[in-house]
Amino acid sequence: MKFNTVRFGEIDIEESRIFDFVLPIIGFDSLQRYVILDPDQDSLFKWLQSLEDPGLAFPIISVAALSFDYSIDIPDNVVEDLEIKTAESILVMNITSIPHENPKGTTINLLAPLIFNIENQKAGQIVLSGSGYDISYPMFKEV
Repeated sequence: MKFNTVRFGEIDIEESRIFDFVLPIIGFDSLQRYVILDPDQDSLFKWLQSLEDPGLAFPIISVAALSFDYSIDIPDNVVEDLEIKTAESILVMNITSIPHENPKGTTINLLAPLIFNIENQKAGQIVLSGSGYDISYPMFKEV
């Protein structure tokens, strides 16, 4: 399937790479279909591109690739909604905020991770209530 995006131009997407957000991204309840794009394969950052809004793409990152402790418990209702059968079928990503004027000010939303079931292409954003995680955790330490 071909799709025109504002940020990346025309992209060709295999149906098998499209995720259905059965638990919507907070503030974007009406948008359910997304694809993960990896335009710079040497970068830690990927892009979560909406297939319903060509201008909407979130920079995302796998915190597992970074060197700090982050673990989450996925609530039972989320496991049920995403039909998660094994831990190996889960991909956890986090939305980042990258300021144009100072990329070293990049923050990561640790409080509300994105959970992807890579076996059935269902996904969702959850809020880790009572976790103590921050919505804007600094990616880079001050020097």
